[in-house]
Amino acid sequence: MEIVVMQGSLLDADADVIVNAANSLGLMGGGVAMVIKKTTGDAVEEEAKKNAPIPVGKAILTTAGNLKFKGIIHAPTMEIPGIRIPLVSVGKATKAALKLADEHGFSAVAFPGMGTGVGGVKKDAAANAMIETIQDFKAQSLKKIILVDVDEEMVDAWKIAIASKK
Repeated sequence: MEIVVMQGSLLDADADVIVNAANSLGLMGGGVAMVIKKTTGDAVEEEAKKNAPIPVGKAILTTAGNLKFKGIIHAPTMEIPGIRIPLVSVGKATKAALKLADEHGFSAVAFPGMGTGVGGVKKDAAANAMIETIQDFKAQSLKKIILVDVDEEMVDAWKIAIASKK
């Protein structure tokens, strides 16, 4: 699988689907989720809430509303909104999103920094957990993983993590 790291908006990624670092309740009130909700309106959040509770380590696929993507993968890093999370949740959510994207036959998926906003995980730790999980994943249909964030520190953390795992 090709891993592409870039700075910018998740909503501009050239991917089949994007990942929302969600909470188990499907509420989209903060971080990347709030940006997605502001762009798509309430429909995507309502769809996610219908599937709640979504355990950490599982993921669901919703429509993408008016976005260009084939769907949005909601991969919870936290049970309830606004809590600090353990690092292990980053790997669990990343793996769940990869698995769901692969099962649905998508070839490209875009991730933001998982758990680094509201979840409070240090960017370098999250980057290492994400890269390790991606490199360990045995994909059938996924060809490209796009790691994209507006935060330059997160982008740099991914680059360092990739370089250290070569």
